[in-house]
Amino acid sequence: MAPDEIFSEDDIRPAALMRNLSAVPDIGRKRADLLSRSAEFVTIDCPACGGGEHRAEFVKNGFAYVACQGCGLVFNNPRPDQAMLAEYYADNPLYDYWNNEIFLQTEAVRQEKIFAPRVDRVLEFCRAVNIKGGTVLEVGSGYGTFGVELRSRERFDRIIAVEPTEALAATCVERGLETISRSYEDIDARTIEADVVVSFEVIEHLFAPDDFVAFCARVLKPGGLLVLSFPSMDGFDTMLLREKSGSVGGEHINMFHAESITALLQRLGFRILDLSTPGHLDAELVRKAVLQGQLDLDRQPWLQKVLITEWGRLGQPFQAFLRENGLSSHMLVAAVKDDRK
Repeated sequence: MAPDEIFSEDDIRPAALMRNLSAVPDIGRKRADLLSRSAEFVTIDCPACGGGEHRAEFVKNGFAYVACQGCGLVFNNPRPDQAMLAEYYADNPLYDYWNNEIFLQTEAVRQEKIFAPRVDRVLEFCRAVNIKGGTVLEVGSGYGTFGVELRSRERFDRIIAVEPTEALAATCVERGLETISRSYEDIDARTIEADVVVSFEVIEHLFAPDDFVAFCARVLKPGGLLVLSFPSMDGFDTMLLREKSGSVGGEHINMFHAESITALLQRLGFRILDLSTPGHLDAELVRKAVLQGQLDLDRQPWLQKVLITEWGRLGQPFQAFLRENGLSSHMLVAAVKDDRK
């Protein structure tokens, strides 16, 4: 990877802005209100493979996580139902802050370091399955960065942004994107026919990931392309830090990995085209956890050497090793809708 493609956590989540999150009114209250209704939470079968057998994994911030005995998916169970989650996300000051502060101030680096390479990758997938144009639907468009970057390539006739969060949807509109400001559950799939559906860092938030993938299958043409990204439970930092990882818990109620995402997609009529872990931050996040006293490496001298004593020499090569060998906690999967569906 070229040096100009490397970035740090502070480039996309500046420490000063992240510290200010704790001072934003009502963010903590929204989560506390949700947890106060835990008696109303619902128990579900595995949303990846449908299995009903699971074991307890950990509790984080009052929310219990289990692991499916069939496919290994780690997921919040019991969990808030769909209506509770919709209420939690509606008018949540957390997302206003991301829209008005973090995304705004990091837009340039996110576009260069994350979204331009992501568009390149999606276009590679399109070439592999002979998709040359048509309609792209992005579910969970956030600040609209992917849609703007994709539009600049002039490869597709139509790009549709789906973003239910009011402030973020307004930003998508301001950036000139065709925008549906509703959740995917409120969209009639018969009104859209897409050649490509993309959704980045969304599936981990959803009450019913299987319903979401089924929606994607309904809007996609036969042979259409689905591209998803999400935090993986089998990545370097999530495996070492588990519930201490910032990728685990909070709004992330489904922690997929290679086996579980494959089970979900194949169950709903998709063929896996590619599965990779193009992450940049695993080693840095574990290093920070060690420096902050969250993880003890005294009995792991090899990791101590890589992550602490010789970080300047070994840090980036080690991250490249994780990225290139499917060991990062940031996962990207491309799948093709069965042309018989």
